[in-house]
Amino acid sequence: MTSPQDTNIPAAPHVPVLLRPLLRQCAPISGRWLDGTFGAGGYTKGLIAEGADLVYGVDRDPLAHELASKWIGDYDGKIELVLGTFGQMDEYAQDLDGVVLDLGVSSMQLDLAERGFSFMKDGPLDMRMSQDGQTAADFVNSADETEIAAVLFHYGEEKQSRKIAKAIVMDRVEKAPFTTTLQLAGLIERILPRKKPGQSHPATRTFQAIRIAINDEFGQLIEGLEAAERALAPGGQLAVVTFHSLEDRVVKRFLAERSSTGGGGSRYAPVMAEKTPAFEKLSKAIGPDEDELQANPRARSARLRVAHRTSAPAAQVERAGLGLPKPVQSRGDR
Repeated sequence: MTSPQDTNIPAAPHVPVLLRPLLRQCAPISGRWLDGTFGAGGYTKGLIAEGADLVYGVDRDPLAHELASKWIGDYDGKIELVLGTFGQMDEYAQDLDGVVLDLGVSSMQLDLAERGFSFMKDGPLDMRMSQDGQTAADFVNSADETEIAAVLFHYGEEKQSRKIAKAIVMDRVEKAPFTTTLQLAGLIERILPRKKPGQSHPATRTFQAIRIAINDEFGQLIEGLEAAERALAPGGQLAVVTFHSLEDRVVKRFLAERSSTGGGGSRYAPVMAEKTPAFEKLSKAIGPDEDELQANPRARSARLRVAHRTSAPAAQVERAGLGLPKPVQSRGDR
């Protein structure tokens, strides 16, 4: 495991994205909450400052727990850390007053070159949030061209997925296996057109896609949303922050399905049986304001969705209607 003493952790504090609108939407805050993506503890600290009595801080990254041990004592027992995934949150706590999920990779993970998430810093091609299991290097050096292309296209919406996949397979055979982030980023820069001013780095979508695949992020997302439904008390609040359109689409459709009362019907769609909704949606997606964008450019693509839990029984959703990328759907809908 990586130790904080062995890493170049940036001095600047982690800035939780959309924290102010989240706290406004969920006010008044009290009782027991669960922060399913604890990270550097930004949301947890904000919840406690606004009135939460106890926050369960869940994170699968051991480094997050090691770093928290330096300051958690200042919170007088109001934070209970759990090493695990938010897809199992209902095993850690029940009858919660609120759940917060901040999806994707954390700033802490991006800023540490040795974690292998960033295409801007040289480090081992790793990308594992839990520091366990298959690495990104394992994937790009063992998956066939078709599988690599599918992951890049469906998880990263990369239009040049086949071209990149072909080049990866060719380079790992003719030159050397991929071991570092800049080795992979350099290949993509070499084969894709130069970026224009204001455009993202050409490796952005590829790194996003591989990271999602390595960490099973969409599988975790669905399991987390269902677990939140089981863990929340009636009247409890679910707040989810997403960072790209694929995540936001899944969250939006999940809340639409679980807040639906059924009925309806038209010449194009059958009438659905009426049902008691498990959630009540509070608002449309909320994005960052200009002040937050200036303070934290990483917030530019973030979207917040908030919903209230009703007293209806929890249930699983039909995966096929949630807009999941195909590699996740191929594992079977429930």
